Amino acid sequence: MARRFVQPLAVAALFVVLTVAATWPQARYLGSQATPHQDVFFNMWRLQWFAHALTASPTELFDANIFHPHPLTLAYSDAMPVEGVVAAPMVWAGLPPMLVHNVMLLGAICGSGLAMFALARYLTGSRGAAVLAGIVFAFAPYRFEHMMHMELQWALWSPLAFLALHRTLDTGKWQYGIATGACVALQMLSSIYYGIFLATLLALGALLFIVRDRSVPLPRAALPLAAGAVLALTVSAVYAIPYQRVHVRVGDRPENEVTQFSARPSSYLTAPPGNWLYGRTAGPRNGPERRLFPGTIPVFLAILGLLLRPPSWRPLGYLMLLAAAFEMSLGVGGYSYSFLHEHVQVYRGLRASARLGLFVLMFLAVLAAYGYAALAEGRRALIRAVLLGAFALGLLTEYRTSAILVPYPNAAPPIYRLLARLPRGVVAEFPIPGPSTLPGNEAKYAYMSIFHWFPLVNGYSGNYPPSYLARLQRLQDFPDSRSIAQLRQDKVNYVLVHKAASSETDFRELRERLTTNGLVELGAFDDAEGPAALYRVQ
Repeated sequence: MARRFVQPLAVAALFVVLTVAATWPQARYLGSQATPHQDVFFNMWRLQWFAHALTASPTELFDANIFHPHPLTLAYSDAMPVEGVVAAPMVWAGLPPMLVHNVMLLGAICGSGLAMFALARYLTGSRGAAVLAGIVFAFAPYRFEHMMHMELQWALWSPLAFLALHRTLDTGKWQYGIATGACVALQMLSSIYYGIFLATLLALGALLFIVRDRSVPLPRAALPLAAGAVLALTVSAVYAIPYQRVHVRVGDRPENEVTQFSARPSSYLTAPPGNWLYGRTAGPRNGPERRLFPGTIPVFLAILGLLLRPPSWRPLGYLMLLAAAFEMSLGVGGYSYSFLHEHVQVYRGLRASARLGLFVLMFLAVLAAYGYAALAEGRRALIRAVLLGAFALGLLTEYRTSAILVPYPNAAPPIYRLLARLPRGVVAEFPIPGPSTLPGNEAKYAYMSIFHWFPLVNGYSGNYPPSYLARLQRLQDFPDSRSIAQLRQDKVNYVLVHKAASSETDFRELRERLTTNGLVELGAFDDAEGPAALYRVQ
């Protein structure tokens, strides 16, 4: 019995080591540092909010404390319920927010590699091919392009969905059909983008493979898959309810954003600027979201696999899926995505079709696994080991990307400790950005609210309530009479003013104006970056 677990544990240990090595020195600063980006604040706030809401008021999970007085504020971006459930025990145990964040981030990368290993192992029968496929899927430049996006690292359900699909077509067993739908649902609950893309491409894959790549009669395969589809649709429909209500307020994504974040063919020749070998390919034409270079080795192995063996339907099917994902990733510059964007409502809420690059990477990893399996077939164990080591080292070298890390606060600075001791009330923090200068410090303000959980006028998300943008406009000349009237209209109890980049003289004059405009100063303390003052609104 114990031998059954030796290989899975060895593979898991291997990918843990590979994850630490590929993302180094992130593991060295696991509890204190991460990529410098406002989304890191947002990730930590979401994980902490989820754990807080589960214990405080589960029925009001989507009514998060940002963007007061708006409801359903968690639905202005990806709520990440799967990540929230996984992280909640760590939060309840009192682990530092930064540690929870980094464990969830690196764990998702490692899990993606393991999931890809499982799919490639099943398809090729080769452990070496599966290791290489896992490396491609887990550590390609795409991953480093999105190190600040927690939900975009949680892609492990996508390879598992295709694995369950193949098992259903090979056995006709109901548990695999249900597992296919469950993986789609879990992917949707982990990342809405990936959930929508997976459902689309998995449906195409099911049509391709069910025709010529099944080992059981059509009804035996179709009925379990239909049950899985019902499960996925039901979960997704329930999850979509708050998002549909929010969509009524914010509308579709602007066309210019969809265009801006559509991939181009040249995006697949562009790596992030920190990549050791190919960073020079990054340029102004292919900015963020458009750096999708998969590496030369997986392309070489994929071509090799298609040439060395007589073409069979499975690798051809994955080649067609790769072509479909590539064309879809071109967004408004292609045909299929433009059609879906025009006729399928859920696609009108998405702006970054370039994120389909992950699925290009996934299908390429499968083809690369076939390539290595064909190359290694019939060779002695020593030769296979040398080939595997050479390709693995080559991939890790191609993918090596320099990491820039900065510290994030794990504990409440003095000014927030003071606020947390006061009676519960609505908080507004300044300086506040204008609608055209978002996000400013809004993501940091949202994160700092985990130390008091009071309702917050400020907020950060993938979308913004229209009335919040109008409110920002009315608060621009704070503390004039118009902005004070807005605070009173919003029933704000506390105003927290940070010195930020202002001079000592300007900050002193601002504090004097606040007291003359009817606000009562409660104290001035450090906010981890400098002085800050807390006021009560009369």
